[in-house]
Formats: sequence, C-alpha cells, structure tokens
Amino acid sequence: MIFPTPIALDELLKLLNRVVKVVGEPKGPVKGLNEYHSVQEGELTFADCDKYYRKVLESKASFVMLNKEMESYPEDKVVIISEDPLLDYLDVVHHYVDFHPQTQPIHPDAQIGEGTVIQPLVFIGEDVKIGKNCIIHSNVSIYGHAIIGDNVVIHSNTTIGGDACYFQKRPDRWVKFDSCGRVEIGNNVEIGCSCCIDRGVSGTTFIGDGTVFDNFVQIGHDTHIGKRVLLGAQCGIAGCSFIDDDCKIWAKASVNSNVYMAKNTVLYALSAVDKNIQEEGRTLFGVPADDVQKKWKEMAYQRNLSTLFEEVALLKKELESRK
Repeated sequence: MIFPTPIALDELLKLLNRVVKVVGEPKGPVKGLNEYHSVQEGELTFADCDKYYRKVLESKASFVMLNKEMESYPEDKVVIISEDPLLDYLDVVHHYVDFHPQTQPIHPDAQIGEGTVIQPLVFIGEDVKIGKNCIIHSNVSIYGHAIIGDNVVIHSNTTIGGDACYFQKRPDRWVKFDSCGRVEIGNNVEIGCSCCIDRGVSGTTFIGDGTVFDNFVQIGHDTHIGKRVLLGAQCGIAGCSFIDDDCKIWAKASVNSNVYMAKNTVLYALSAVDKNIQEEGRTLFGVPADDVQKKWKEMAYQRNLSTLFEEVALLKKELESRK
C-alpha cells in the first residue's frame, strides 16, 4: 500500500503503540508499507519470527519493524524494535484504511467507461475503475479500489477484491492481517460465474490481458496471473503465486502459495503443484504434479502391484517347498 502522502518517521512512530527502540537514521520519508516479498525502497515491512528476520533485513524495505534485537543491522535501513510488530503494522493499516458503509449499489466515486453494461443487482465499491465495453452481470460484487480494464466480462455471483484469508494464530484467537491492497484486471479478460479473486494483503492481485476463467475459480491474495492464461472450473491458486503467460490450469487443479509456474505450462485436471516450475512448456499431472508421461507410468505400475504381490507370494511358497 502506497500512502496518499509520504510521512516522516516521527509521524509514523506516533501511529504505533509498542515502540521500544529505533536504530538508524532515515534517508527519506515513509512512502508506504508492504510484505517482505514485494516491499520497495522507502516502504515499511515487519517480521516477528525467526523464519522472516533475515528476509526482511535483506529486502528492499527502508523501514523494518522487529520484535527482537540483532547483533547488527543493514546501514540502509531504519529498524524499529516493537513488542508486537504485527499489531503495530495493523495500526498503520487501520490509520489509512477503514470500512465505510455504502448505501448505494454503485459508489458515486466509481469510474465506469463508455459502453460498459452494468446489470441489475451489481455492487461496485468506492474508488473502483472499470474500462470501456465491459459487461458486469447480475450479483457481481466489486469491492473498493479495484481496477478493471476494457472489454472485460464478469459473470454472475463473482466477487472481486474480497479480503485475503491471512491470519496469525495466537493462544486465544486468530489475528487477521487486514487487507489494504487491491485487484487489477487487464483487458479482454473473461471471468466465469461464482469466482473469487482476493485483493492483496498490502499489494496487488493481478490478472493479465486475455486471461479466461471457468466457474468457481479461487485466486488468492497478491497472486500474479499472466496474459492469456486459462483457468478451469474449481481450480485454486493460493496467495503470492506467479503464473506466467499462456499457462493452462484445468479443472480442480491447485497451486500452492509462493509458487512460480513458467510460461506455457499445462497442469492437467485434479493435479496439484507445490514447487516452482522453472522450465517452460512442461505438461504436468498428479499429486504432487510431475511430467505427465512419468505420472502415467507410475499409475500403470500401481495397477499391477496386486498381481506382483500374488506372484511374489507364489514364488515364496515354491521356494519354501523346496527346503
């Protein structure tokens, strides 16, 4: 999330409730906040466990909140030691993002391009931008700050920009990472019925030009879907994944979080990817997904296992009878 106006470090500290210590001198104002994997220079990020300390300190962030002191810090960063960096991070989010009840189905601030058709019972939130010659079918909900390009078709009951499913477990409750990002959809995209595209936690969930969705597709927060991607019915792409151009992901397939899928990858139905696919043009199948010919051979071997066990048992009896 980029702040409307950059703020000085002193202004940022006034928004926090748990600051213990500040290390380093700022080289400029705080421009916004983001998660470690997409944070940029001038922005704020945080970490509150061993898994992420090094990642945030090696990120592009200029301002970092931690709940643990280190022996040394990068010279290009201001480090804020806090008792609870997540809650402090959320204090900043809540200062800039708040829920505003809406009494009209289409917010007066929404920008809708020439030739776009909005069917009855559509909800469009504040600061939404929709391009030219789109068709938004009935019962579609487009949450605030979404950007939709030209010639986009969104079918009934789809939700664009719902909050990310992103929670931290505490002993007494789940703490929600309140979403302050958005969804951006390119040109010539078609989205089927009852799909859900979550907005970024702090960045952008992106759908590239020419991509097409079947029905009941789920796209997680901060995920990048490239150009001309095909997504089959009931497939799910977890948060922070990157699906490159011209991929085909067929029905009920799934992609784990933080996974990269190279261009022209084909993922067959009912398959699941849990690791990066770096080589372009592969066709994958199975759980976990692997090259389709290899998986089909494995399935053929599995079908023959019962016969193999019977043959081994007979050989064992024959050997024992010869003793």
